[in-house]
Amino acid sequence: MPFKIIDLGFCKYQKALGIQEECHKKISKTDHQDVLIFVEHNPVYTLGKNADESNIIKSYQDDVTIHNIDRGGDVTYHGPGQLVGYPIFNIKKRNMSIGRYVHTLENIIVDVLGIFGINAQVREKLIGVWVGTEKIAAIGVRVINGITKHGFAINVNTDLTYFNGIIPCGIDDCQITSMEQVLNRKVDLKEVQKSITPIFNNYF
Repeated sequence: MPFKIIDLGFCKYQKALGIQEECHKKISKTDHQDVLIFVEHNPVYTLGKNADESNIIKSYQDDVTIHNIDRGGDVTYHGPGQLVGYPIFNIKKRNMSIGRYVHTLENIIVDVLGIFGINAQVREKLIGVWVGTEKIAAIGVRVINGITKHGFAINVNTDLTYFNGIIPCGIDDCQITSMEQVLNRKVDLKEVQKSITPIFNNYF
């Protein structure tokens, strides 16, 4: 496998961000192996570098913390029951553009959801993965010196009421769903994680 897996389990957002930064520095300075980090976070809203802060609604739940970060995209939610993946990959070595990288992440998520019997799609001009008109996975990345940061979030058993505190990705009337909601049953987060790794290996 051309990359290493780091499973942080349940980890606070700020700590996981620090681990991302450490991995990015190692890969930038040396021929260090690429890394795919898996994590489940405490409730947070993250705002991309060009995000509109008015997309956070004042009535959001009081256990949420807010973080301004350097990825692309607008505001999104991370929290329990959501599987987050941070690929720290050298895409320059792979001769891969940022656009191609983002579409590759979308395709990987579509393939993973298909394993669980969910017919997901990508939508033209809208980054992420959708089931019908409802968004099930978000993607937000940053690429520095050809090496990626941040990544994707798949709503597995996520408490979707937290999305009521934001305008997700800055899209008005954006409806959000989860694997649990589509399948009408709880889904083992670790089973989803296990399904992602070989598909990542196929694409990278």
